[in-house]
Amino acid sequence: MAGNADREKVQQALDWAVTESGVPGIVAEVHDADGTWFGTAGVADIRTGARRRPGEHFHAGSGGKAFTAAAVLQLEAEGRLSLADPVEKWLPGVMNGSGYDGDKITIHHLLSNTGGLFSTGLAPETTDNYATRAGLEKHRFDLWSTSDLLRLGLSQPPIGEPGERFVYSNGGYYLAGAIIEKVSGNSYAEEVDRTVIRPLGLKHTYVRAVTDTGYPDPHPRAYSSMFLKDGTDPASLTPENWVSLMEGPGTPPLDVTEFNTSLFWSAGNVISTTGDLIRFVDAMASGSLLPPAQHRAMWTTVSTEGSGWIPRTRYGLGMFEVDEELAGGRTLRGMAGAFWGTGSIGVGEPDGERAVVVHTNTDWRDFKIAFRVLDAVFGFTGG
Repeated sequence: MAGNADREKVQQALDWAVTESGVPGIVAEVHDADGTWFGTAGVADIRTGARRRPGEHFHAGSGGKAFTAAAVLQLEAEGRLSLADPVEKWLPGVMNGSGYDGDKITIHHLLSNTGGLFSTGLAPETTDNYATRAGLEKHRFDLWSTSDLLRLGLSQPPIGEPGERFVYSNGGYYLAGAIIEKVSGNSYAEEVDRTVIRPLGLKHTYVRAVTDTGYPDPHPRAYSSMFLKDGTDPASLTPENWVSLMEGPGTPPLDVTEFNTSLFWSAGNVISTTGDLIRFVDAMASGSLLPPAQHRAMWTTVSTEGSGWIPRTRYGLGMFEVDEELAGGRTLRGMAGAFWGTGSIGVGEPDGERAVVVHTNTDWRDFKIAFRVLDAVFGFTGG
């Protein structure tokens, strides 16, 4: 990034997100050769009009998968497991009767979303309970145990053979979290703290306790409009059609700040800040945390084309690379997450020259907003 002119372009993208896309509030933190820049547009609180500001704590959504993958890779570096280990080795019998073969699905399959597991977010237990306004209001404080999550992740038949294709699945990450606990003897939160958060000095980052429903101050309110249209059958949802079945733009948002997010656990239940996430993205993109072998494993990627996930990306282990054609031949690596009331993305260059983290206090139906800000920072080509 070359000076203030480009930062003005980032600010314009933030303003557009609020004025044209209806985002209540958005922030972006940029690190580059000129230092650190923080931009904001919109509000942290619709009721009071309070502005968004640096240092806010927010839920990183499925960006937490990157922390899970990093913790597993650190355990491998310590010689305590191998990515090639089958699930059955560490969780014997957990897949029995589910239609999945625990002797064929490896830890690598789980972390790369190539294990053949179905898309967990489309399970009836989640769509029935959370995909409508009434359902979410009734179930937003439900507590999910590890056994509940493992059962949920295996509750529908396989969608393919292990290694066949990429399908984004929280279920694989629930299994990875259980393996972390089995191998380490620590809780998932304790092990992520030991292997990732403390080594990187992420002072404002933690795995949310299963009973926690709030945030440390400062934090924005979280607003959701990600609900099915009236009369939509949740059973009709697929990874390809779910956006078209949601309520239209302009629907009044629901304040979902207080929310028990134990449903996400090792699939994404990390609270952080823009500054901490930039430090994390830098470390994962550059290899400054993981040993060389584990760093290479994280960035051995598979295509996400046709999966309904972030367009023009390839998936590694818990993180993604932007299509090099879009990125102008450069390597751009990142993490992303979005669910009720939150959307975040962090992208950096492996050489550490530039990185950006973006957060909105509402959910995303697509990645247009994120890509507009990324384009302002990195200068995408062809789209």
